[in-house]
Amino acid sequence: MNSPLPARRRAQLVAENISVALGTRPIFTRLSLALAPGDRLFVVGENGRGKTTLLHTLTGHLLPDSGRITRHGTIALAEQQMPAGDGRTVGDAVRETIRPAEQALQRLEAALATIESDPEEYEAALATAELLDAWDARRRVTAALAALAADFGDDVPLAELSVGQRYRVRLACLLGTHHDHLLLDEPTNHLDHAGLTYLTAQLRQRRGSVLIVSHDRALLADLATTVLDLDPTPDGLPRTWGGDYEGYRAGRTALEQAWADDYAAQTTRQAQLRADLQQAQARLSTGWRPPKGTGKHTRQSHTPGVVQAVKRRQEALEAAAVTLPPPPPAFTFPRLSARSTRTYLRAEGISVAGRLAGPVDLALRGGDRLVVTGPNGAGKSTLLDVLTGVLSPTTGSVSVPDPGRIGRLQQESGEEADTLSMGQRRRRDIARLLAATPSVLLLDEPTNHLASTAVEQLTRALEETEAAVILVTHDRRLLADTAHWPRLQLTPADVPPATPAGGSLR
Repeated sequence: MNSPLPARRRAQLVAENISVALGTRPIFTRLSLALAPGDRLFVVGENGRGKTTLLHTLTGHLLPDSGRITRHGTIALAEQQMPAGDGRTVGDAVRETIRPAEQALQRLEAALATIESDPEEYEAALATAELLDAWDARRRVTAALAALAADFGDDVPLAELSVGQRYRVRLACLLGTHHDHLLLDEPTNHLDHAGLTYLTAQLRQRRGSVLIVSHDRALLADLATTVLDLDPTPDGLPRTWGGDYEGYRAGRTALEQAWADDYAAQTTRQAQLRADLQQAQARLSTGWRPPKGTGKHTRQSHTPGVVQAVKRRQEALEAAAVTLPPPPPAFTFPRLSARSTRTYLRAEGISVAGRLAGPVDLALRGGDRLVVTGPNGAGKSTLLDVLTGVLSPTTGSVSVPDPGRIGRLQQESGEEADTLSMGQRRRRDIARLLAATPSVLLLDEPTNHLASTAVEQLTRALEETEAAVILVTHDRRLLADTAHWPRLQLTPADVPPATPAGGSLR
């Protein structure tokens, strides 16, 4: 069971042949994993494969339909969304996190007063405080909040923070603790470059185990010691791959190729059996007989026997049938028309007091590309608000001849959909955006929550579309893939950013 105190070197989290179904639909079947101190296990799979469900099952929030889970040590989970409707503040979240450490110090102080009469209690209290490293608990959390740009102040209500800001608060609180098993759901979605660097360093040096649900290819390459793959397999069971992202991709590619080859060979055998059966049945119906010299009884029974033999072979093949390998979900990107001679959007000297340093100047024609970068708080989303008319600039002006040709993807979905995973909601939001066939795409962290296959398809589509694209992202692999695009670097300080770097926006 989950212990109230860390187990350190004795910690383990083991799942043995667990299965979970939603109604009649299996989510995952006979899944096994084992986490020991120092392990860094990544869970991957297309959107909707049950990755978040697995986290809830491992923590005990959801019971498996079958199988067994053994928990020894403390477990902490950072979910993609943090509830904020109960009036809690940032300070409340911090105090909740360090409460065990503070209680340990209070117990130690009380035990010190009675050390002569009860030395065993003092020894036990001291051991607990040392196990929790209680004296340093608040400093660790405070340092993590600062590193993740989440030090908003103790009195700030969580409800006043964005989804990303709340997640950073929760993540910082957990990184400042010494839990034996740390479970993280898409931890890089809301982090800037500095935050990503800090997270990577913290996870690499953790003594406990880490289980990470993530589609961040760079994080996988940096940290993974094992990859658990929930995508379809020939036998329907999850696969575990040793090593980093490249090892997982190589293993996955080989599995899919072997699966396709087996299916093709089976299809060929089935076609041959059908031909043999048709030939045998045709001989039977036409009264075909073996050549003369064959025994009388053999001539009478040979053809029916052939028919039965072929049927038995066909039944055996069907019993061991290889299922058709399912193709990955296709990311359909329609043709978006835009003229390279037409300016669809122009901003001149814009800034927003306290939110967007300026002046910012840009103009977009069909086919133009621009990547907007900068740390959290630099005003990237604010810039998109100004360009779409949601927010008026303090200085400067924005000209949009045809607002209906501008399409924007928000960083987070504005709708709740309990039956959809976060990744499925993201795909839905992108599909709705593209259905309007805009000529300008303003994309705020478009790869958040998307599976790696969808990210790769989206990246190719953005390269090929005729539409103009403004891309706001911290996705390190996407930044590398679009390294040839012009850049606009924003800073939180009141320093005028340069005009888009890299020359023309094309």
